Amino acid sequence: MSYAFLFKYIVIGDTGVGKSCLLLQFTDKRFQPVHDLTIGVEFGARMINIDKKPIKLQIWDTAGQESFRSITRSYYRGAAGALLVYDITRRETFNHLASWLEDARQHANAKMTIMLIGNKSDLAHRRAVSAEEGEQFAKDHGLIFMEASAKTAQNVEEAFIDTATNIYKKIQDGVFDVSNESYGIKIGYGGNTGPSDGRDGPSSQGAPCCS
Repeated sequence: MSYAFLFKYIVIGDTGVGKSCLLLQFTDKRFQPVHDLTIGVEFGARMINIDKKPIKLQIWDTAGQESFRSITRSYYRGAAGALLVYDITRRETFNHLASWLEDARQHANAKMTIMLIGNKSDLAHRRAVSAEEGEQFAKDHGLIFMEASAKTAQNVEEAFIDTATNIYKKIQDGVFDVSNESYGIKIGYGGNTGPSDGRDGPSSQGAPCCS
């Protein structure tokens, strides 16, 4: 299917926070409770519409283990957006956000849009990090913030689409040089095509549930 733009995303955060689950819910609209660890990088893609233009999201789901951090860093380059994920029931995953953000700021382009996601909102009864803390961290570091649940699909669509909308606005405002693919944006051939139903079917390639 033709697209007006292709946006490259990277999903980052500690192991076990549900990065692969979020990707699978977004691309396939399903939740996989089996917790296999992501080894290296998994890939998924989906078409969405912004301003009646078809946008293809190419999403790289990275491993959260420290041993794979060098691999993960190589994927920051050429990413237009990042989803930085923590688990609201595990405070240590929130405490590690500053380290992940430092990596992103160091290895990605400075104009990359970063969405902070507090995942597993369906487990609010086991909450260890308040929504206010997440909001404050995002405010302090210039991030977009949202709590979500890969299990119930709450805010999963919104997280990916709001990130894309922010990137699209930057294109309209002239922030990005779209002819430079190092920004993680590629011009397609569907710029004048009308809106579709918002997706072109699942194309996640066997991503396990949680990284």
